[in-house]
Amino acid sequence: MRRLRHLTGLHRTPATNRLLGFLLAFNAGAINAGGFLVVGMYTSHMSGFVSMLADNLVLGNVLLVASACGALLSFTAGAAMTAVLVNWGRVHHLRSGYALPLLLEAVLMLLFGLIGSTFNRQTPFAVPFTVLLLAFIMGLQNALVTKISSAQIRTTHMTGVVTDLGIELGKLLYWNGVAAGATPQVRANRARLKLYASLLGLFTVGGIVGAAGFKHIGFIWVLPLATLLLSLSLPPLLGDLRRLGRMLEREPAAD
Repeated sequence: MRRLRHLTGLHRTPATNRLLGFLLAFNAGAINAGGFLVVGMYTSHMSGFVSMLADNLVLGNVLLVASACGALLSFTAGAAMTAVLVNWGRVHHLRSGYALPLLLEAVLMLLFGLIGSTFNRQTPFAVPFTVLLLAFIMGLQNALVTKISSAQIRTTHMTGVVTDLGIELGKLLYWNGVAAGATPQVRANRARLKLYASLLGLFTVGGIVGAAGFKHIGFIWVLPLATLLLSLSLPPLLGDLRRLGRMLEREPAAD
């Protein structure tokens, strides 16, 4: 319990940031795969939605333009909600400031599972609402990890991770040669190389596990994923509740 509290506590270390990033990368891969099975698109990829917006604006497809705008706005709203919750917790001196977005994400994931289990493409607004919900969840999580790691870790999309991984691999493979003795040597940052490879690997494994789980077990598979987030968010939240209880006990009774 103490270790879980450290993962979402206010006092951050590179080790806790990495471990939390790994867990959330796995979670994002699984939810992204489940979303694809429901709506046929990957809802964490805002680049794709921007392209959809541009293409269909030219083609005159108003419905798809509106869908792309909705997904972009929902992702942005999720990121904004994380900022609101974290700063609200900081202002009120809560130790659970980083846990609040994860608690909200867990609740929304349960809602996604409920929608998926009763999903019917003929139901009006079923697909658009699911896309908006998943985009909001991805924005919520991505902003949280960005905030705690000072923008060093991403978990919901892998474009930047793969780019950084390629840069470090290029450094690793670079041959400095004899003539480079007087110039600074090119050296790969092996810690970053391991970080990016781990994030990519866990996102991939999460996608495989999520796709297999949602396909063969059904949308009840969202329960272990939501439970993972709850296990991360509840320790600091319970700690704040206990602290609040002790403060109330110390207050003198009113006459």
